[in-house]
Amino acid sequence: MNKKLIALAVAGACVAPAAMAQTANPVVLYGRVYATVEQVQAKGSNPSNAAEVSSRTRVSDQSSLLGVRGTEDLGGGLKAFFQLETAFKPDQNDTTFAARNSGVGLQGAWGSVLMGRWDVPYKSTTIAVDPYGDLTLGGITAANSGSGARNVQAEFDRRDQNVVQYWSPSIAGFALRASYSANEAHTATANPRSNGASLTWTGGPIYVGYAYHELYDTAYGGITPPKQTANAVFGSVEFGPIKIGADYGEIKRTGEFTGGATITKQKHYLANIVWTLGNNQLSYQHQNSKNGDLTSLAMQPDCKVDALGWQYNFSKRTFFLAQYVKIDNNDTATCNFGSNTLAIAAGQDPKGVSLGLRHVF
Repeated sequence: MNKKLIALAVAGACVAPAAMAQTANPVVLYGRVYATVEQVQAKGSNPSNAAEVSSRTRVSDQSSLLGVRGTEDLGGGLKAFFQLETAFKPDQNDTTFAARNSGVGLQGAWGSVLMGRWDVPYKSTTIAVDPYGDLTLGGITAANSGSGARNVQAEFDRRDQNVVQYWSPSIAGFALRASYSANEAHTATANPRSNGASLTWTGGPIYVGYAYHELYDTAYGGITPPKQTANAVFGSVEFGPIKIGADYGEIKRTGEFTGGATITKQKHYLANIVWTLGNNQLSYQHQNSKNGDLTSLAMQPDCKVDALGWQYNFSKRTFFLAQYVKIDNNDTATCNFGSNTLAIAAGQDPKGVSLGLRHVF
């Protein structure tokens, strides 16, 4: 009996320091489960006489995720931190492990530096004005962030790999983020790069900012323009139960087709209003995108997206969302749903109704 007690005491002495370290520097498990049931279709005439997308019911994932993160106090005001985040679909099991924001870094009074795979500043700051958080049928990526030209979806709503980022501390409400993606695919003929930054100011009910991102030698809708740049100004303000948000952006692309080099400019904007009544939130969001296609087409892209939503907040962690979305495309058919797009042809206009439930933990 004494030998057993001694063995237990020794084991306890070995485990205790590790347990204490875990308590002092906790590792946190977190996640989100978000799914919608949707009735969607796409109607409209088109030059290719392609069949319309028939009305159908589907269950869709809205970027459900599971992650672990933690910190270690290194002393002298310095901390190490890490995060590993993976997507999963509650409706089916075909996701890739750890494809979401994951990295390791250091944090101090001077800010934070991380290496890994992470949302670029252009994405993380602009989606803050979207009441749907760049998810659902009516999210910001339906017509903004590089959607709406050459049928490419959300080119600048990016999560870059092989990235180094710097995040400043908040100074008088100002915060800077900068991102550099290593050019690991550099060859004798191409040097793909992805870099950007954002500057935001937050003061009470007001949030405003500017974001910039540039892409070099990056594939875009079947071609590879030498350079693409995106600029956006955005903001939101609250007046009691009313919150108003807006985003305006321009995307320049340089390319070449018959007749020589050209530069195109795509303009897009978003405006929304959210009215909170107790646990209820009523929302309306309008998006528009024009021009920007590097082709000699006689008609440039032009599309509009309208989304109407009702959200009921059961708690801070759980809500129900009902949403109706209608998209109007010209014959180029370049806008689509903000998430879980339809395979549409020229001239077709997607629309849909969505009922969703989100829970975070």
